[in-house]
Amino acid sequence: MNFLDNLDWSVIPSNADLLWSGVQLTVVLTFVTMILSIIFGTVLAVLRVCGYRVLSWPSAFVVNFFRSVPLLLLLFWVFYVLPATTDIRLSPFLAALVGLSACGSAYVAEVIRAGILSIRKGQREAALALGMTRSKAFLRITMPQAVRRVIPPLATIWVSLFKDTSLVSTIGVADLSHAALSVRAQTFRVFEILTALAVIYLLLAYPQAKLTDWLHRRLRVEE
Repeated sequence: MNFLDNLDWSVIPSNADLLWSGVQLTVVLTFVTMILSIIFGTVLAVLRVCGYRVLSWPSAFVVNFFRSVPLLLLLFWVFYVLPATTDIRLSPFLAALVGLSACGSAYVAEVIRAGILSIRKGQREAALALGMTRSKAFLRITMPQAVRRVIPPLATIWVSLFKDTSLVSTIGVADLSHAALSVRAQTFRVFEILTALAVIYLLLAYPQAKLTDWLHRRLRVEE
């Protein structure tokens, strides 16, 4: 019998509700994670460039640590090790949010730090010469220019986070991957389910990737 004749694609529409629920949770998790990553990443970036070693060194350690630890290991540590060693017990969703946000914040911090450092010092010095305080010069001169420069790489991080959410299925979060694997376990239709999962991720991630490319072209800074 031909392999193609044995395929049963009806398992996809018959489980569309479960897959759609997984898509929704994946999008929500990515959105919330990105917001938290931008907030904490900005704080870490500012601490790294503030000029005070007592603040810049610990923040640098945090950034380098979470950039070095594999995300999957981080998720396992938050979900399994943390409750075993402390009284802190998180739901699968919160554990996923903590792990993804910690990793995302580290990468966002490096992007924002690079954006801040890319602004020429002469502009800040000119602002100080005009009587601005350092904090005012930073907020009014440096940051507005840095924000424009970091938007494209932040969009790239968003796409990466969207794909990385597939790892949270390993700790029981009912995202798209978890939903698809649940259907596979119930129906034993491995090829159909995994192919559909790949197509869904492609349909969702490809427009995001193209938007990222457009942002890189639109907001490119000519030196």
